[in-house]
Amino acid sequence: MNDKDTTRIYIVIPAFEPDEKLIDVVNEIKQQLDCSVIVVNDGSGKSFDKIFESCKDKAEVISYENNGGKGHALKTAFKAIKEKGGSCVIVTADADGQHKTPDIVRVAKAAKENPGKLIMGCRHFTGKIPLRSRFGNSVTKKVYSFAAGVKVSDTQTGLRGFDSSMLDFMCGISGERYEYEMNVLLECPKEGIDFFEVPIDTVYIGGNESSHFNPLKDSIRIYKDILKFSCSSLLSFFVDYILYTVFILITKNLNMSNILARVISSCFNFTMNRRFVFRHKDKLLPAAIKYFTLAAFILAANTVLLNLLVDNVIHNEFISKIIVEALLFMISWVVQRSVVFKNRKRTVKTDG
Repeated sequence: MNDKDTTRIYIVIPAFEPDEKLIDVVNEIKQQLDCSVIVVNDGSGKSFDKIFESCKDKAEVISYENNGGKGHALKTAFKAIKEKGGSCVIVTADADGQHKTPDIVRVAKAAKENPGKLIMGCRHFTGKIPLRSRFGNSVTKKVYSFAAGVKVSDTQTGLRGFDSSMLDFMCGISGERYEYEMNVLLECPKEGIDFFEVPIDTVYIGGNESSHFNPLKDSIRIYKDILKFSCSSLLSFFVDYILYTVFILITKNLNMSNILARVISSCFNFTMNRRFVFRHKDKLLPAAIKYFTLAAFILAANTVLLNLLVDNVIHNEFISKIIVEALLFMISWVVQRSVVFKNRKRTVKTDG
């Protein structure tokens, strides 16, 4: 950082049962960067007191008795920084030495130069990478890209930075353990917060045995919005299908029944998706116009496909209806996520 730069920098290091590497991490950071280091002792127990005591001459150590999880530790530090007041830059780093100090410095610099953005220290995953880490990142980044509509090259990095304007947002994210970091990535696009990627070295210690990536749990966390969308769509489908059945029994008119049922179920679906799935916060009218334009397109496609199936393939109105709805489901998800309920412009920028 520039010697004349007066922006205060906090380096937050959550630590649970750390070894001597934590002391080396703190010492090296203080040697290379003019900053305040906050180490959070996440209920490590008395047998680790000596390590934390060795850090106190160069870092502020926040301790509590019971293990709360990484998310809890990070938010504890963020709240302490918020109470100190003033503008600053916050960088989170791991306690095991897997984040090199020059990379921490570069992330801090990027956070200062890009206020209001989440800075991601992203690894390249080249060379000899533990299979678990390569697989974990590959799976989560693809699923995340589909769910959030934003590409991120390293979803599991713990080296992140942001400025104090984002403290309220970071403190308000749900999750007390390792899910917190993924929840941050999922919430940023919804709030219109951009990502800025800083390439960093890939360092693994002991085959990355300390990794807490769980393919099943992490994938479920990423998929939660798709699951909510699916539930909303399923409820809307039940409304649509029941009305469709009632209207067709009354009118004996396939097209009229399909259109009337879709108009009513679309109003229900719009309300559900806006409030509970995408939590859209911008003005109602523009979103409604985009949604019902999409609904009109889906309805037209639905009607054409339904008639084609009934007249030429299956010859059953009820089975055909189910098949057509399934085909149009994913189109509706992608367009609603990316166009209809997008709060603000979302981008990922890269340093270098």
